[in-house]
Amino acid sequence: MTNTHKSNVDLNEVAKFEALASRWWDKENEFKPLHDINPLRVNYINDRAPLAGKKVIDIGCGGGILSESLAQFGADVKGIDMGEAPLNVARLHLKESGLKIDYERITAEEIAERETEQYDVVTCLEMLEHVPDPSSVIKACMSLVKPGGHVFFSTINRNPKAYLFAIIGAEYILNMLPKGTHDYAKFIQPAELNNYARNAGLETKHLTGMTYNPITKIYKLNDKDVSVNYLMHTQKPQI
Repeated sequence: MTNTHKSNVDLNEVAKFEALASRWWDKENEFKPLHDINPLRVNYINDRAPLAGKKVIDIGCGGGILSESLAQFGADVKGIDMGEAPLNVARLHLKESGLKIDYERITAEEIAERETEQYDVVTCLEMLEHVPDPSSVIKACMSLVKPGGHVFFSTINRNPKAYLFAIIGAEYILNMLPKGTHDYAKFIQPAELNNYARNAGLETKHLTGMTYNPITKIYKLNDKDVSVNYLMHTQKPQI
């Protein structure tokens, strides 16, 4: 791995998820929110880019929650992450699920050099807010996807409401996430993400929010509310 690629890895962020790796598939622990939103995310992806028979790479796959769902929809999936402990958990869970997924410890930038335009669909969910330079990852996603292919991002908006909900609420009041999971300064506004995508050569096709009701404990997609968590569908132009 080159120094450039290493420089876009925040070792403190990797360490956070390494420490939690053993609980990745515990649906009643720190990763419960990821399990709860996973059906929304994978259905959104499948609705906009049908997954059956497609070659997909999941950037920042962690313990494999999304990767396994993508495979269940019939995709040929590769998952990459820089945390060895989460990847080991992901590989172990395959023995339970019986699915076939190729996991590798590598950066998006490095694999983009090796596997240019090899994928029909690229997913990069809940990951951009954990790296020093999100634009570098987005450029790598653009390189990985075939012409006409689809790239999906999700992250957290940066505004007072997002700070209140994603950090104060989720980490300190509701204890849905470990304290220190998120750094408000790394949150990304939709306009910023759109600019990153456009500068990389991707076309934004759709934007939707993921809302959470703490009373009903239900997550929903809402095109009219991208104030906290949101998903963006982009596409690489055909040649």
